[in-house]
Amino acid sequence: MEIPLLLRGIILGVGIAAPVGPIGLLCIQRTLSHGRRIGLASGLGAASADALYGVVAAFGLTLITAFLVEQQLWLGVGGGLFLAYLGVRTLLALPAEMAGSTESSGGIGRAWGSTFLLTLTNPMTILAFVAIFAGAGMSASGGGAEAVLLVVGVFLGSALWWTLLTTGVALAHGRMTPRLMVWINRSAGVLILAFAAYALLSVLGG
Repeated sequence: MEIPLLLRGIILGVGIAAPVGPIGLLCIQRTLSHGRRIGLASGLGAASADALYGVVAAFGLTLITAFLVEQQLWLGVGGGLFLAYLGVRTLLALPAEMAGSTESSGGIGRAWGSTFLLTLTNPMTILAFVAIFAGAGMSASGGGAEAVLLVVGVFLGSALWWTLLTTGVALAHGRMTPRLMVWINRSAGVLILAFAAYALLSVLGG
């Protein structure tokens, strides 16, 4: 029995989002420090960027794809530096209970935008979607409703993962002391800086 296309996209979306990386660390840290909405907004920023790249691949916008791949060096350097900036901010961040900060619409917008921009600095995501389309038995250059449906499914799957992750982390937050939260921020910041260093070395050393 063939799995419906939308469901295949949802499964792929969960698989793309689930591996722990800098975006996952940011979502966990922001959920613990600033609440579930900020953490979820961060995850949805990454999912939105993935969906945008998926649409580019789906409609065979080869000029845009080629341009982004050609600019991979500069995009990689920019992404690595931006990730390092986020790592430093995370390292120095205080929990909301200690800093007296609260959620705001501006905070949600910044959380979404930062991970959206960070994900956009990896144009190889387009090539990943080309491979996904090929695996689904579709031609990425053909575009069409089936390709769009698959991209929508990937976004929904990714959004589902970030919702489950941030909900679980938010439920665990009540058992954590502000002092523990400081150490979580520091640990997350160091790990994000390590991801940034690896990204920069990969780009500049390659």
